[in-house]
Formats: sequence, C-alpha cells, structure tokens
Amino acid sequence: MIKKKPLVFILGLFICGIGIYAICNAHPPQQGNNAVTTTTAPYSLYENRLASPPLPHHIAFCGEAVPTDLYWVKESIDRELINQCYQHSRTLLTLKRSTRFLPVIEKILKEEKMPDDLKYLCIAESNLENVVSPAKAAGFWQFMETTGKSYGLEVNEQVDERYHLEKSTRAACKHLQKLKNQFGSWALAAAAYNMGEGGLSKNMKEQLIDNYWDLLLNQETSRYLSRCIAYKLIFENQELYNIHIAVSEFYNPIDCKEIIITETIEDLRRYCKENNILYRQLKELNPWLRSTKLMASANKSYILQVPK
Repeated sequence: MIKKKPLVFILGLFICGIGIYAICNAHPPQQGNNAVTTTTAPYSLYENRLASPPLPHHIAFCGEAVPTDLYWVKESIDRELINQCYQHSRTLLTLKRSTRFLPVIEKILKEEKMPDDLKYLCIAESNLENVVSPAKAAGFWQFMETTGKSYGLEVNEQVDERYHLEKSTRAACKHLQKLKNQFGSWALAAAAYNMGEGGLSKNMKEQLIDNYWDLLLNQETSRYLSRCIAYKLIFENQELYNIHIAVSEFYNPIDCKEIIITETIEDLRRYCKENNILYRQLKELNPWLRSTKLMASANKSYILQVPK
C-alpha cells in the first residue's frame, strides 16, 4: 500500500494538469438565451441579455415633431422605452389584447376626426384593461366620475359607462379635442388629460412656458407622453424590436350580436339562464353593468352585447 502512494499522487497531478489546460484553451461558449454577449444584435423582447432598445432620431406624435435633440426629451423617451421593453409580461399582454380592442378605438378616432396616435394614451392609461386607479379613475380611458358625467356618461350603482369601450372612447375624443382647443397642441392636451387642465394651466403660468417639453411637471405627467411614444414605437416597429408573436396568439375580437333592452331586468342572472346566455360572458362583454339588475326607463334603452 505504501509503494502505491507515489503512483496515485503522480496520476492525480496529471489529471489536474489536463483539466487546467482544457479550461485555459477552451473555446468561448456558444451564444444561448442566457449567454453574456457584447454584440449589438437587435433587441428582443424574449431574450435575457441587456441591450438598449433602439431610439429613432426622428419621432412625431399626433403629427407634432418631438424634439429629441433635447437631452431630457431623448432620455425620457429612452427610459420609457426600456421600461416597456423589459416589462415583458405586461407589454406582451397589451400587444395581444390590442387586436381585440384597438380596432374599435381606431374606428371611433377616425369617425371623430382625431389623430390615430391618441390610442396610445388609452394604452398608457390602462394597458387596455378596465382598471380602477387609486384616485378612482375607471375604465380604459381612466375617467374620473365627474369628468365622465360631464361628457354624457351614465355613472351610478347599476351602470357605469366609463367601462363602456365605445361610449368612453367617444367621450375621450370630445375631452381631448376640448383640451387641444384650449392649449393649442396635442402634447399639452395629453398632459392636461393626465394631470387636469387646472394643474397644467397653473404650471404654464408660473413657469412662463407654453411648450410641454420645456415644462417642469410632476413625475407622472413628465413621463406620460414619453410613455405614450414608447408604446407607439413598440407597436409600430415590432420587427425593429425583434418582437415575434404568432397571429394565432393574438386575442381575436369576440363575435357578438346586440340585444336592445327597453324594460327593466330585475335579475340578470335569471335573464341569462332563460335566454341561454352565460352570466359570466354577459358581464365580461358588458363591463359597464355594475349590478345584478338593469333598470330601464321610458326615455332610456340599453344595448347588450352577447355571443352569437
């Protein structure tokens, strides 16, 4: 046993030497999903490497040039673009929802003769979900109750039309057109939509500034239009950002028919059972129904969307 120890020791040294030589002369690892690389390949929403999403030199929003030559403007848009590109789950879901809801919004914007880019305000506000903010703004367009009512939206315990996509979009068009007429540019109109016209007017007066991009505003409103622009860049340049979603993976519009309601429905659940409609589908397709009943009146009818 004692005589075998030198042989074992020498064999061990030989194996270690081979290992060290292999490590020092190994080829670089092949690039994979988790590989660290210094290449400047296009940014991919699906890759884990840290790459800066490309920012175009010339950007316009609602037909107005965005002054990206100003460092604070360029860096603000760059920040929001990075945020949305690396916020994978939320951005992907928004992209998938867009094929279901954006056609409705785009159609109404066109009918109201509004810039198509305004749809990105809706995306920035809610990511195309019927959400409620801490301030109690609701729906895709995030209307406060008083503002919604001022544009003809019905808001009560049974019906809240801030959750009605078509009606709230038309109300948003009217509100944004009013703000554009008041402040003179779509950029300032967007800022007023976000922070309120009173707050924006106060800041413009105190700072003696009439240009959105030169104003010092609260963090939310300072980032707001940059976030809208970031969504525009992503949605309109998916190949540039190497975003690949199969057509079959987008959410399709739901094929519906309309039912006109002129009489009170005391129990929507029973109504659904009697008319072979799933209560779940009724509520999902008509999120503006906020109760289990629907009170009709002589001068007010409602249109329900139900699956064909």
